[in-house]
Amino acid sequence: MLVCYLCCMARIKTDSHTSRREVIIAKAALLFREKGFKAASMRDLAESVGVEAASLYNHIKSKTELLHELCFGVANRFMQKIEEVEQEKIPAAEKIEKILRFHIHEMIHHYEEVYVSDREWKHLLDPYLSNFQNQRRIYRKRLAAIIEAGIRAGEIEPIDAPTAVLILLHAVSGIESWHRSRHKISAEELENNMITILVGGLRPRK
Repeated sequence: MLVCYLCCMARIKTDSHTSRREVIIAKAALLFREKGFKAASMRDLAESVGVEAASLYNHIKSKTELLHELCFGVANRFMQKIEEVEQEKIPAAEKIEKILRFHIHEMIHHYEEVYVSDREWKHLLDPYLSNFQNQRRIYRKRLAAIIEAGIRAGEIEPIDAPTAVLILLHAVSGIESWHRSRHKISAEELENNMITILVGGLRPRK
């Protein structure tokens, strides 16, 4: 019985679109969100994945490596998106809308990864910690620059851009409560409502 059990535990279940490493990262994101990075152990992760703890080291070096991949994976996706939007010849408010819709979509469909990246990054080790903090600062400055350009063009209400960025990002992080709610509107309704409120609030009053 023990031999059979260990055989069953030996393989990480995947599908044709997902690698074993991707399965481990996804399970780690869920575990880190539920327990927090510090409290989660490799044994917890192994049980979640369905293998012995020693087997995980065939695919990853450490728990810290997983946190690094999660944090920078999310950060790089957001940076790539803002770079794409910055190049578009559209009004600033529309750029902000596109970026916010991307944030909302990520928070809805990749909730665990985004949550961990936003809340657990402080457990990264240098030089990764400093790099991640710098990347966050750069991202917020670029988002503020779009708002400032919109203000100069008369497309956005004259406001303090850094404050606006802070409010927008905190509003999106509030989607966490939508995930926990038992009675909630659809993801599409949530996205459209947030865009109406957040982007609508940036536009000049008539």
